[in-house]
Amino acid sequence: MPIPSLSRCLNARLLAVLVGVAAIVPMGAAQAQDAYPRKPIRLVVPFPPGGGTDMIARTVAQRLADHNKWTVVVDNRPGAGGNLGVDAVAKAAPDGHTLVMGQTSNLAINPSLYAKLPYDPLKDLVPVALVASAPIVMAAPANSPYKTFADLVKAAKAKPDGLTLGYPGNGTVAHLAGELAENAAGIKLRHVPYKGAAQAMTDLVGGQIDFYMSAVPTLLGQVRNGKLRAVMVTSLKRSDQLPQTPTLAESGYKDFEAVTWFGVLAPAGTPQAIVPQLNKAINDALLVPEVAEKLRSEGGEVLGGSSEKFAALLRAEVPRWARIVKDSGASLD
Repeated sequence: MPIPSLSRCLNARLLAVLVGVAAIVPMGAAQAQDAYPRKPIRLVVPFPPGGGTDMIARTVAQRLADHNKWTVVVDNRPGAGGNLGVDAVAKAAPDGHTLVMGQTSNLAINPSLYAKLPYDPLKDLVPVALVASAPIVMAAPANSPYKTFADLVKAAKAKPDGLTLGYPGNGTVAHLAGELAENAAGIKLRHVPYKGAAQAMTDLVGGQIDFYMSAVPTLLGQVRNGKLRAVMVTSLKRSDQLPQTPTLAESGYKDFEAVTWFGVLAPAGTPQAIVPQLNKAINDALLVPEVAEKLRSEGGEVLGGSSEKFAALLRAEVPRWARIVKDSGASLD
């Protein structure tokens, strides 16, 4: 019986090793992908600390950290109506470790408001999960002579451009809601855009501006402590947290509605296996009574749902707000 050559034995052994490696590598890759997250998750908030978006992001981030033992770092990256923070995430590595708490203004409004937006929310980002929504509220200092929206309209018609209206940056839902309210009432206010809520609250409470519009979570605390008076809300029904504050629709402006929603997104190209994990973790967080109550107590309505639901909303909201931007005449370079 002939004895096999040494080279033939080595080749056979090498082939067996290579076959074994080929069988192991796919399993190892799958296991590596399942081991998510592999490092701290950065949740970008495209606005300064202290506002509604920041509060919602920190509430969700804390629950993800506590329940899943993840390290979630909230990173405030304000500027350009939220564009800077969203763009940073759109251009980040698509590995599931950089996310953004986006909202109506920087995802649905800014594409039509800015002539040169550095990102496309429909192409450069992957919707992960809706978190909450909230109406816009208009507030005045507690000692203001303007107690209702009708008071504002009367004063504004007597002195056009004489009353000041602040809001958290150009292109936000609050900004356009203010524009729409002015158009509906046939009045003209002097606009004062702010970079965030902190300075605006100081100016409003101190009487440096007459009115301020923002999402309910931003203003609710100051209304509750008696420093501000809520004049109206922009949802079709009254806010559960501001039951005494009339809607603009019931104040004579039929069907008026402008609400803002908040949701988590990841860079386009994020592995498909990671998005469902994040979606489930966020939805699980929203089901926790303490989390849901925190969001509701601050004026938000808990949403949740699939990533597909969020994607469908985004596809519908972009053209809807494009029409509103066009009708308002607002534009930014």
